[in-house]
Amino acid sequence: MKAAIAILTSFLCIITAHAQYYLRGEIRDEKNNLLSNARIVLHSTGYVYSSGSSGSFGIMTTKRIDSITISLDGYQALSVKLETAKYHSLVLKTLYTSANLQKNRLLSFTRNLKPGDRRNWTVGSETYNSLLENDFVQADKYPETGFAINTDKASYSNVRRFLNMNTTVPPDAVRTEELLNYFNFKYQPPPPDSVFGFSSYISECPWNKANQLLALHVSARKLDPQKIPPSNLVFLIDVSGSMDMPNRLPLLKSAFTLLVNNLRDKDTISIVVYGSSIGVWLQPTSGKEKEKIRKSIEELYPGGSTPGESGIRTAYNLAKSQFIKGGNNRVILATDGDFNVGQTSDDELEKLITLHQQSGIYLTCLGVGMGNYKDSKLEVLAKKGNGNFAYLDNEREAEKVLVKELTQTLYSVADNAFLNIEFNAELVKHYRLLGFDNKWKALVDSVSELDGGEVGSGHSVVALFEIDPVYPVTSPATDKGKLAHIKVRYELPNDTVHRFTTYRCPYIVTPFNSLPATYRFAAAVSMFAALLKDSKYARTYSWPEVIKLASESADPQDAIQQEFVSIIEKAKKIYGRERKKRKIM
Repeated sequence: MKAAIAILTSFLCIITAHAQYYLRGEIRDEKNNLLSNARIVLHSTGYVYSSGSSGSFGIMTTKRIDSITISLDGYQALSVKLETAKYHSLVLKTLYTSANLQKNRLLSFTRNLKPGDRRNWTVGSETYNSLLENDFVQADKYPETGFAINTDKASYSNVRRFLNMNTTVPPDAVRTEELLNYFNFKYQPPPPDSVFGFSSYISECPWNKANQLLALHVSARKLDPQKIPPSNLVFLIDVSGSMDMPNRLPLLKSAFTLLVNNLRDKDTISIVVYGSSIGVWLQPTSGKEKEKIRKSIEELYPGGSTPGESGIRTAYNLAKSQFIKGGNNRVILATDGDFNVGQTSDDELEKLITLHQQSGIYLTCLGVGMGNYKDSKLEVLAKKGNGNFAYLDNEREAEKVLVKELTQTLYSVADNAFLNIEFNAELVKHYRLLGFDNKWKALVDSVSELDGGEVGSGHSVVALFEIDPVYPVTSPATDKGKLAHIKVRYELPNDTVHRFTTYRCPYIVTPFNSLPATYRFAAAVSMFAALLKDSKYARTYSWPEVIKLASESADPQDAIQQEFVSIIEKAKKIYGRERKKRKIM
């Protein structure tokens, strides 16, 4: 016994002799923000430490002066000698590439064109990014314009939610391209050796007979079901107190249960929750253990604040730990977006996601709720996370997004996809891109960059341009070459090599009533969006005209297109009532 005490005493004396100094300090960025979870390597021992949630650190060392190396994703590594007698405030500089990623991003871009003035829109406690509608552009001065190709569809179901609540829609909640994305426009497979396929039609413009309408149909390749790579999916679920409503957490539980039915044995599922607590709710589990996953989802319960920042960090760390090389690595964030603990502003969250952008992990955002729904936050997160964005307003929508369109939602065939179109100024005087409106903040930022999008398997989209032609609509000149030259720039998943595919739009004019129904229906969708936004380009037509066009062109066998007709009819009643109120006032 005495021998054991002597040995223990000697051991403690050795530890005391060798751990008599203490390195203390804090880590900040160039804007004086404290940085947590920075990796700190102590050179004398090789041991690794991390800065705490407040950015501070305290490390025991046997030396009076010791050196450390600090590293953090998105920042330049810093190696420095420190005296133990002092408290050190250390600054990490942002990497140049990371600084570039944090710039505002544009959805569409016309070379050398400067933005004008606009007003901001607000609606209660819901937040939406202020948008500036694309205007006509002079083709001989600015022949090139372009837009990000993406699979986002959130705006449509959110618009439907407002109209089903018998209320008007905030103009900035209406994103025309997302309304068009919602519908599958007669998918046409690309050539076997290409990721994208194209077709186009030109006709007279239904709301301005002096102009023409260019409908450009872009289809992405479908993945072979037998060759879909294994998935590493992390469900990041908001279980805070704000989710304690039937159309929030219960709806998400139903949605994820539907998704589980489509899992394969080679897929891995994890669940991270944030609310009253933050942590891993379900450890990485094979897709074959469906009952275990369903039970874990069913046991979710709401409560507490909304520490979204910490939840995102935890989910990404878990996704990294299970990373499948060449697989589909994705975090699926499901929330009303009402973050109120930690980093909560759009800019702060944007920076957080940017740090993970090059990790090969995608981010899909599923929004739910009403009243405090933060559309602006989820849109920013999805775009910065190289992912997509949907809004679930009911169980039928959840089934559409996570079952019927599962491969479009979760499996990418192209990343950072951007379409550039160069108009032939001999045929076009002015042109206007419908939708793909930019955030005001991005337009006024002189260092903004183009924001390419993620394109899901089998995605099919119609983009529309209104054209002011050089020659009269009644006698178009078809001997002046092609109307426009299309070039799509993209990257394959898990690759950084830029690839290109091209298409030339023929100048063949088809009477509007002779267009395939799918393109006339797309025109009705864009007209509906313009009326909701109170666009100056919607002054020449009315709700009954849109209802007529949509009714005549909607596919009788397509329930989603038929529902759209009923939604326009609801909007007509709501907006007609609002006009009467304004007249009385």
